[in-house]
Amino acid sequence: MKVLVVGANGQIGKQLVDLLNESSEHEVRAMLREPEQTPEFEDKGVETTIASLEGTVEDIASAAKGCDAIVFAAGSGGHTGLDKTLLVDLDGAVKTVEAAEQVGIGRFIMVSALQAHKRENWSEVIKPYYVAKHYADRALLQSSLNYTIIRPGGLLNEPGTGKVQIAENLKTGTIPRVDVAKTILACLNEESAFKKSFDLISGDMDIAEAIRSI
Repeated sequence: MKVLVVGANGQIGKQLVDLLNESSEHEVRAMLREPEQTPEFEDKGVETTIASLEGTVEDIASAAKGCDAIVFAAGSGGHTGLDKTLLVDLDGAVKTVEAAEQVGIGRFIMVSALQAHKRENWSEVIKPYYVAKHYADRALLQSSLNYTIIRPGGLLNEPGTGKVQIAENLKTGTIPRVDVAKTILACLNEESAFKKSFDLISGDMDIAEAIRSI
């Protein structure tokens, strides 16, 4: 399976690109916003493409042509304003869903946020971010795509444990970014993850086993 990673230069995106690049089962194409970001990936033998989530659906569709799956792991980041939250986390995600449908890519994995589907559990501090994630997820749910929506808890830059907890409702918890990337990888071909949405935090179950138990 050839996978387009949207947000490949982000912290989860980079981890996922490396995992896909090392995989014997998949190929990877990294979608980047700036040409100067390409050497880091091309030095590893990773195919790159340049497209902006603030561009057109056609731009993203062109970047995705020839791929079998898309992983949306992009985010505006905590240092940007609410305008970027709207343009990247919401509209950028929706445009990527539309692009996937346009070019006939059926498999789509969305990296969302813990409890994005439950308004009553949103943090007031970052409520606009949750709004963006909520409606981006809704657009994917209402699409024709074979989706998986992964809602990770607080993201940590720590070594992964390979152990997770997956459930429809997990109100609090954290997880290393590398374990999120490993979960994405494990979901790509796992039928039990098809048309499923779930919260994800660190736990005591192996990733593959946890996904099969959904």
